[in-house]
Amino acid sequence: MTDAPTLARRSFGGLLLMAATASASAQTGADPLPSWRDGPRKRAILDFLTATTTQGGAGFVPPAERLAVFDNDGTLWVEQPVYTQVAFALDRLRALAPQHPEWQTQEPFRSALAGDMAGLAGSGMRELMQIIGVTHAGMSPDAFHAIVLDWLGKARHPRFNRPYTELVYQPMLEVLALFRARGFRTCIVSGGSVEFMRPWTDGIYGIPPGNVVGTTFQMRFENGGLLRLPEVDLVDDGPGKPVGISRFLGRLPQAAFGNSDGDYEMLQFVTTGPAPRLGMFVHHDDAEREFAYDRQSHFGRLDRALNDAASRGWHLISMKDDWSAVFPA
Repeated sequence: MTDAPTLARRSFGGLLLMAATASASAQTGADPLPSWRDGPRKRAILDFLTATTTQGGAGFVPPAERLAVFDNDGTLWVEQPVYTQVAFALDRLRALAPQHPEWQTQEPFRSALAGDMAGLAGSGMRELMQIIGVTHAGMSPDAFHAIVLDWLGKARHPRFNRPYTELVYQPMLEVLALFRARGFRTCIVSGGSVEFMRPWTDGIYGIPPGNVVGTTFQMRFENGGLLRLPEVDLVDDGPGKPVGISRFLGRLPQAAFGNSDGDYEMLQFVTTGPAPRLGMFVHHDDAEREFAYDRQSHFGRLDRALNDAASRGWHLISMKDDWSAVFPA
């Protein structure tokens, strides 16, 4: 039987090959966004890249200053019926529950163990981070990375029965490749924790660990190594995202992609800079190929940004209308 880390590496390798193919298309005369249907959203991406990379143009950005940031959950890969990291944390919580009988009456642990996703989502991001904190702590970063890869090699999405690492969005892989081909540094800015994402983002997205910004937990150096602690350091969601960008990337991006109100402040921060700027939201409106949700969703709610997108000049990407494919074949 093939072990889980090997399965994960195979999945990552196949997706990296797809990303490399997209990158090659981006550098040749082929359509650099083949999974995007012709329309205003595809044109907005191509026009932005032309404006920022044309030497001598009014919007030219020197290569050393080019930066584009991307949310992860719901922007680069699936986030329904729960965030992937929450699914991982819930599995860990159930495994650890016999050692913690007090969780049966304490929130948010009670809702999580009872499978009450509405109650869990309603508890807020900081409470979700509390669950993630207690299920991810007490070990070194390397030990935790191994646990993450092992889980990703075994876990399957409840609807699609495919590894989560295969449920990335092919059109967004193409966008990442095209931006890099045009000299942009591409970075993830996500509410997920950096230690959960960093073991696999390079293999899936071509985004190395140093380009991943996310929620951070405190650590302590002892006995010659690092120990992960359950206390949150920074919640990289909502107003925390501009803080994370400034603290860890040190430069204002020219483009930002998100999908929920948790990305509102990030797009506001990015697109209020000098033109040209690009702000885009992935709108999940395709129940047949993925999921359809926005204002009432427990996870990935898109309400405030849906109201304000037009007035702020943000583009709404219709998964149903703008993408000819959703997941890699």
